[in-house]
Amino acid sequence: MSRCFFRNLLIIPFALSLSGCASLLFYPDRAMRLTPDALGLKYEDVNLVTPDGIKLHGWFLFARGAPRGTVFFLHGNAQNISTHIYSVAWLPEKGYQVFLLDYRGYGLSDGSPGLPEVLTDVATGFQWLLSEPRVANRNLFLVGQSLGANLGAYYAGANPEARQRLTAIVLDAPFASYREITRDKLAQVPITWPLQYPLSRLMPDDYSPIKNIAEISPLPLLIICSETDDIVPARHSIALFEAAGEPKSLWVTEGFHIATFGQEKNRQRLLSFLEEHGR
Repeated sequence: MSRCFFRNLLIIPFALSLSGCASLLFYPDRAMRLTPDALGLKYEDVNLVTPDGIKLHGWFLFARGAPRGTVFFLHGNAQNISTHIYSVAWLPEKGYQVFLLDYRGYGLSDGSPGLPEVLTDVATGFQWLLSEPRVANRNLFLVGQSLGANLGAYYAGANPEARQRLTAIVLDAPFASYREITRDKLAQVPITWPLQYPLSRLMPDDYSPIKNIAEISPLPLLIICSETDDIVPARHSIALFEAAGEPKSLWVTEGFHIATFGQEKNRQRLLSFLEEHGR
């Protein structure tokens, strides 16, 4: 998640009174910084339309060699896939196809983001994967970071069809609930500290992963957090891990928020997890 999000919580008393609180969760950027070919990746554009008529854009990255499986990647709350691609650009070389989706309002996707509308976007992307011949009969992994981890976890917990088709789920730096992360940030600022509880209750919490993460079981679940993450404290991941059913794993790493796969050791650990749970 972006630091801009938390700076904006300073004005939450005014923002909450003027607009929908959930809009504070999203910081979309329409400017595309690069395309995958700039990173030496073979890809194609994917254009989809949601049931409510919103045009979405994504990239499908081709694996080098015979595909080991497909990764459905859901990014964090700021910018778009042209910046978040660095988290997964290394996977095609390791044999994994990757589908990156921009939610409505991000990058080349139309509309404006909000909850629960972005969950419709996740569902639309997932349904496209189910219809895609290159994905059929192969391992299908969901990997989400920060806000994307929350969206992916809630979507999988609420959709038996998704759980039946997925091979495993990876959540990197998720937060347990939208209301709790709002309260955390309000508590860090003297001017909003006294109001942290009443104001945080104005943040919608219906789609928080803590509410249904137990439903993901028996699908293998990996939760990753950094003990030095100054954006989403590791205790959020620990709370989700404790609420989840088996089989589950928790990795506690070090480093900046969603910088996990910039470290080679974490890339190797992820590859081992994918291979272990592949069918």
